[in-house]
Amino acid sequence: MPFKPGQSGNPGGKSKVLVDGRTLTDLARDHTAKAVDALVKVLDNAEASDAAKVSAATAILDRGWGRPKQDLGIEMKPDEATAALLEQARKRAATSQG
Repeated sequence: MPFKPGQSGNPGGKSKVLVDGRTLTDLARDHTAKAVDALVKVLDNAEASDAAKVSAATAILDRGWGRPKQDLGIEMKPDEATAALLEQARKRAATSQG
């Protein structure tokens, strides 16, 4: 059966995996404090390898502060043609909204 324009092919989204009636996300979040403690123990362990410490530190920092932004090396230099296209897009958007 074909979908009507503007109709989602999967309106309910991806089905959630349930374990004992709870989602995997909920189960994992219940262990957040324990997981962070384990990472800190690796970081503080004098016998842990440098690679293990760096991995633990990276995981802690990424979760606490987010991953650093990556420069994609793309430099946009607006010109008249680009400005005109943007203005046309803005006008079309304004017209379609009301």
